Amino acid sequence: MITIRVQDTDFDLGAELAALTAGRTDIGGIGCFVGTVRADPAPNPVTALMLEHYPGMTEAAMRAIAEQAAARWSLLGCTLVHRVGTLARGANIVLVLAAAAHRQAALDATGFLIDWLKTRAPFWKKERFADGGEAWVEARAADDAAASRWV
Repeated sequence: MITIRVQDTDFDLGAELAALTAGRTDIGGIGCFVGTVRADPAPNPVTALMLEHYPGMTEAAMRAIAEQAAARWSLLGCTLVHRVGTLARGANIVLVLAAAAHRQAALDATGFLIDWLKTRAPFWKKERFADGGEAWVEARAADDAAASRWV
């Protein structure tokens, strides 16, 4: 089972885990990643993150990578939830759950999925700063390097 959602509301980790595992006895491990809005240090910390996407295209891209992960690691289930809209510091942004028969497959798939979402999913992010300024978030070499390990 693959669940993909893009939403402006928060997600409930417990409810998402329960939905993923309902009635299952074959799952041996679940990898989990929850991304949150962080505030970079002073003097001008981030106060909010604004996320935009292209409806339809974003979900299709997320489903394609989830299907790739499911095949590569024999996943028994996968949940990807990504939020859009204006999110305050500390708010949840993204949830990745990957269920497999064994822990290493679940953990590897989780790493793969979040690295891909971070570098290739069609989301646009703009930071709002304490001084009232705003800036689009540029791609980071470190994120690309992390994603390259899965090629």
